Amino acid sequence: MNRFVQLHLLTSYPPANLNRDDLGRPKTAVMGGATRLRVSSQSLKRSWRTSDIFRESLGGCMGTRTKRMGIVFFSVLQDLEVEPKKAMEWAQKIAGVFGKLKSLPKKEQEALKNLSEEEQQQKQMVTLEIEQLAHFSPEEITAIQSLCIILAEKDRAPKDDELALLRSSHRAVDIALFGRMLASSPEFNTEAAAQVAHAISTHKVAVEDDFFTAVDDLNDGSEDMGAGHMGDTEFAAGLFYLYICIDKELLIKNLSGDTDLADRTVDALVNSAAQVAPTGKQNSFASRARASYILCETGDQQPRSLSVAFLKPIYNNDMLNASINALEENINSMDKAYGACADNRCTMNTVSGEGTLTEIVNCATGA
Repeated sequence: MNRFVQLHLLTSYPPANLNRDDLGRPKTAVMGGATRLRVSSQSLKRSWRTSDIFRESLGGCMGTRTKRMGIVFFSVLQDLEVEPKKAMEWAQKIAGVFGKLKSLPKKEQEALKNLSEEEQQQKQMVTLEIEQLAHFSPEEITAIQSLCIILAEKDRAPKDDELALLRSSHRAVDIALFGRMLASSPEFNTEAAAQVAHAISTHKVAVEDDFFTAVDDLNDGSEDMGAGHMGDTEFAAGLFYLYICIDKELLIKNLSGDTDLADRTVDALVNSAAQVAPTGKQNSFASRARASYILCETGDQQPRSLSVAFLKPIYNNDMLNASINALEENINSMDKAYGACADNRCTMNTVSGEGTLTEIVNCATGA
């Protein structure tokens, strides 16, 4: 088995705002002295793991990332007819295993005594949340649900040994791929088996402004001929280079040795990376796109990105072909300097008609 699977993708997006910064502008980065469009790896991973492709292929093996699982535990206990006060205390103990619980400010705590029991409970719901996001595996959620049933049947609080709910052995593919960090319980951290670079445009870009208006349908113009609303948004178009590296040995280890599940996970990741777009402002721009070029490499050699192919911005009327040529020239020069950087390669090129996505998946999974 080849240890590393490397994917290089070129995907062209029309005018869009796929991934915004804190000011609402498309994210950018300076590379090679030129401003490039950028889509963060966090945005990409989120869009992939919540995609229909992942859900349909791996639905029973997906974790849940949230701060609010304690509220779910509380609801489960309530459904099992546990008294609200006990359900609150027990759910807090269970949620606290996965992170530090939020607390009410001192003034709000003092004000609780002036509220009804129902109002107090509503205010205290925040104390069921943990301060940082935690990723729960299906095995952990199942263990918690089983514990809730036991507590309800025996009408007692959870014992210390019953609160050993964290699992280092699980089959949550999103945790196995993208990792998990629990600051309070580092021994249950999971090292990510997939490394995802920020996608960057192969060329220089200029972010543009779009001034828009909305018309009031019932305004007959007798008093005001102006628009019902005015605003502006920013956008840009780009051909993006994306690099992904998967450590298959680590992925199999993270999935407790399940090689079949690891292959299904790689299959879903390849399909998602090729077909799923980030969700930013899709209703405004309909910026749906699929990869025009994919190179899959497998082998035990030290992985390397090919982003240096675009250190000098591509400037050509035929941007896609020019970017493909730059990428393939970089592969050849790397191989010449370092020796073969991969044992196997497979290409899908929609311009030349070479290869298919199925062939890319087969190369990645070793089928």
